[in-house]
Amino acid sequence: MRALCIGGTGVISSAVAELAVRRGWEVIALNRGNREVPAGVMSWQADIRQEREVAALVERESFDVVMDFIAYTREDVERDWRIFRGKTKQYIFISSASAYQKPLTDYVVNESTPLANPYWQYSRDKIACEDFLMNKYREEGFPVTVVRPSHTYCERSVPVGVQGKNGSWQVLKRMLDGKAVIVHGDGTSLWTMTHSTDFAKGFVGLMANPHVLGHAIQITSDESMSWNQIYSCIAQALEVPFRPVYVPSALLAGSQFYDFKGNLLGDKAHSIVFDNAKLKHFVPGFTATISMREGITAAVSYVVAHPENQIEDPEFDGWCDQVISGLDGLRAII
Repeated sequence: MRALCIGGTGVISSAVAELAVRRGWEVIALNRGNREVPAGVMSWQADIRQEREVAALVERESFDVVMDFIAYTREDVERDWRIFRGKTKQYIFISSASAYQKPLTDYVVNESTPLANPYWQYSRDKIACEDFLMNKYREEGFPVTVVRPSHTYCERSVPVGVQGKNGSWQVLKRMLDGKAVIVHGDGTSLWTMTHSTDFAKGFVGLMANPHVLGHAIQITSDESMSWNQIYSCIAQALEVPFRPVYVPSALLAGSQFYDFKGNLLGDKAHSIVFDNAKLKHFVPGFTATISMREGITAAVSYVVAHPENQIEDPEFDGWCDQVISGLDGLRAII
């Protein structure tokens, strides 16, 4: 079986490519060649945005699966459709669980939950991609499968709710320095995070599966934690106290310095529990085996042991101090 992976070096795509190779797939990663592809993956160096170049590259090729991990807009999937129609038995589009309606009418989410997100352009773009591809499936049988991941992570980055432009390390550094950290809301909303290796098990099970053409399928863990529990796991892994300062999500979304509106009001501020019955129907035996505590602890250990992952963000650190001190003044007035 032969798969073309557009991307192949990111958190999700590298885990999928690695597992597919272990299961006997011939996997080709098409990307600009800026990062090393996983072991056993063949590399084609090209920029998918250069449509004529890529079309010429694959002119005499055919694939069992084409999967695009870097398609974000309708224009991206329109280009893929033009290039790969007639050249693949299955095209897998990676959408996002953030596309589900916000605010939610039911905290239990499945594939029939409506798609609508007025807070985040990223999510609306993913919805537009899904609409185009499903129309092509209905009109001409274009063999699309839509996959909706939620918060998927790996050992290279510790997942948090509020962070700056340089990633999550500055949040961990604040904990190590004995500082308080900002937690959106009151920390009690439920959230689900999925380790990339667990996500890959579900994804590879959908590859070349004729029963999933024309379907949208979410892939997440079945476990949920409150944000207080998530941050507590991080603090315990660092062996430091958890010192939260709770800030309303709506207040954070109004920041003049950081764009938290989509990330919070359009996603993380809502309690979400995923129903993965549809995935388990198509991929019998699927289960996410890395618990959130286990995955978070492993990610903390990895980042602490690898200085190259410790990208400091003094701007975000100073912003946190200002927000926290402003809240202290507000509390004094109240």
